[in-house]
Amino acid sequence: MQALRKGYEKVLEWVVIFLMTAMAVEVTIGIVFRSIGQSLVWYDELASVLLAWLTFYGSAYAAARRGHISCPELVAMMPPGPRLAVTIAVEILVIGFFALLGYVGWQVLEVLATDTLVSLPWIPISWVQSVIPISAALIIIAELLTLPDALAWARADRAHGSTAEGAAKESSQ
Repeated sequence: MQALRKGYEKVLEWVVIFLMTAMAVEVTIGIVFRSIGQSLVWYDELASVLLAWLTFYGSAYAAARRGHISCPELVAMMPPGPRLAVTIAVEILVIGFFALLGYVGWQVLEVLATDTLVSLPWIPISWVQSVIPISAALIIIAELLTLPDALAWARADRAHGSTAEGAAKESSQ
């Protein structure tokens, strides 16, 4: 399971690196053309799309590394029983939220099926917005892959102050 999780994390890491590089190149090209008085009409819109994709895929990468926003210090102060219950409740809420986001995101794609980007009319908005249901599914997968480590941490009777992120990083090394 650890090998699968590390492989998944690595794939997401490369997706994020690719998107960051593409955005840096695209913005640099846009700045160069603007500085010589030949602004590209599609530059701003494409940069916005790349930033949105970087945000969503970066969130999936953070979830795979259990680096998303949470309050691990508060949960770590709890005794093992309540800590396990809270961890399970949080995982259910997170997975439920992203399942709902993915479902609604998929429905939105159907509504946007005939729309295109303004400056790049050959690119459908549904393709651009597909990042929402795709990243929701990627985050759910990341949560499920990291769930065993999170539950093991929650069950452990260890000194207060140890976090699930720290436990996940320890177990992956």
